[in-house]
Amino acid sequence: MNASDTDLNFLRRTIDLAGHVAARGIHPFAAILVSDQGEVLMEQVNAYLPDQDMTGHAERVLMTRASKAWRPDFLVRCTMYVSAEPCCMCAGAAYWAGLGRLVYGVSEHRLKQMTGNHPENPTLDLPCREVFASGQRKVEVIGPLLEDEAAAVHETFWRVGTEGPNP
Repeated sequence: MNASDTDLNFLRRTIDLAGHVAARGIHPFAAILVSDQGEVLMEQVNAYLPDQDMTGHAERVLMTRASKAWRPDFLVRCTMYVSAEPCCMCAGAAYWAGLGRLVYGVSEHRLKQMTGNHPENPTLDLPCREVFASGQRKVEVIGPLLEDEAAAVHETFWRVGTEGPNP
């Protein structure tokens, strides 16, 4: 389960996308779905705004969109690249949609250390591998990768103990 140069390139793309939306005051999370042929199928950023949807995580929204577009027998051959490790909700969405492979940047554990109990991101310290291990089929997980790069956008975005993000 080693990361390829392709994996690192797509992961950097999600980190860049997260940084771009953070500059606009959007929670800095991004996800990209890539086919087994290396084709970008979908991109998604966090959808908390404008409605303050606490379930609007980039990965969950991307998996909802993907499961409407493709069946699990196709998605099992795809990889989702995410700037941060999926929470248990997002891992569950990926599992139910049929995703076969996941590559992520910053770990959920490190994210929780950075955000604390922020009211807009009360991070769970539950590795996605544990969620997937509870299922009946395998989801390959690679990460954390490029964790310092992926964490940098969060370190400048979140201010623990404030009423909201401070980009």
